[in-house]
Amino acid sequence: MAVKIVTLVVLVLLLGAPVVSSVTLPESTPLLARLSATLLPLLILAATLPFIVRGYVLTEGELRIERLGWQNRFKLADVKSVVADPEAMRWSIRLFGSGGLFGFFGIFRNKTLGTYRAYGTNPKNTVVVELRQLTIVVTPDDPKRFVAEVTQRCGGAASPEPAAS
Repeated sequence: MAVKIVTLVVLVLLLGAPVVSSVTLPESTPLLARLSATLLPLLILAATLPFIVRGYVLTEGELRIERLGWQNRFKLADVKSVVADPEAMRWSIRLFGSGGLFGFFGIFRNKTLGTYRAYGTNPKNTVVVELRQLTIVVTPDDPKRFVAEVTQRCGGAASPEPAAS
């Protein structure tokens, strides 16, 4: 629900800003300022849109994160652990990415996970997937089922609890 609210509010702001600026800015406003006020919000929207997380696909060998026109792929052979943890993103700071517009995606950091990559839309459904070189957080509709599927597809090699650091 939080993503939908944030997305709606930010969309209204990003789409409203060019309209408001084109109507309210005086003619004496420099051209660069007028263009920035009109185009920058639309560029932010256009730059964020391709990163929307549309879903997750588990195959025998990989986890695919479906985006708008492309995918992130992670080998299941690299999975060290997988655990459902609804508090995983708590107290995280966003280093780069989106903190609510169309989802939570990008590079984040918190004390529990360290630096990780998030690919999700519902921070209450978080699943932490610790890979050999990277930790990712995803938000499937059914976290327990997702954990069971990943564990099964890894041949039981992925532990259901995070490895000790």
